[in-house]
Amino acid sequence: MTLELYYWPGLQGRGEFVRLALEEADADYVDVARQPDGMAAMNRLLDGDETVRPPFAPPFLRDGELLVAQTSAILLHLGGKLGLAPDDAQGRLWTHQLQLTVADLVDEAHDTHHPIASSLYYDDQKEEAARRAADFRDARIPKFLGWFEKVLARNPAGPDHLVGDGATYADLSLFQVVDGLSYAFPKAMKRILSAMPNVKALHAAVAKRPRIQAYLASDRRQPFNAQGVFRHYPELDG
Repeated sequence: MTLELYYWPGLQGRGEFVRLALEEADADYVDVARQPDGMAAMNRLLDGDETVRPPFAPPFLRDGELLVAQTSAILLHLGGKLGLAPDDAQGRLWTHQLQLTVADLVDEAHDTHHPIASSLYYDDQKEEAARRAADFRDARIPKFLGWFEKVLARNPAGPDHLVGDGATYADLSLFQVVDGLSYAFPKAMKRILSAMPNVKALHAAVAKRPRIQAYLASDRRQPFNAQGVFRHYPELDG
């Protein structure tokens, strides 16, 4: 059965974490909102016209009768279905915990350019954004990525993966967050990653996985831009 991913067209955003899992697993899926009349179909679900359990916001995924929203919850579901999570309960929960930490980092990255309100333009909060971005670059990125560096170093199966000896959706998500941060803060990330060899190596290894490499080179991979979670404003990079 074809999986249906719903996310805003023209953006990587939080939907990209789900796309990477679907691409790595060679899953049969459709990116609904990028299809003709796809936005109307997405809005019907958001409005509750076709479900008694409407999602709050994209991304959400339809898998047969199941409709699941929130990036981390979607990946928890897909991890077992697509073979991108361990078989044991402890391993699945650990992978989910890693993904929730990625989600926290993504939220903080978003708030560097919208520290006051998402309803305001970046130009309306540039002074606050500069202060927020400085703390994010100097303190928060190193703290988050330093923790992932430690997780990789302490993995009993070796530092090639976050969990066990095979790729999980957590590896794919760490790749995406490093990729996004490197787009948004190229100078800062070059400095930060120089002290984090395991994170840097995992990012490079995921990019070389055959299906991910093919996806990154395809038109299915939408480019980073000034409307997504990860945005490059030179004045915020240090």
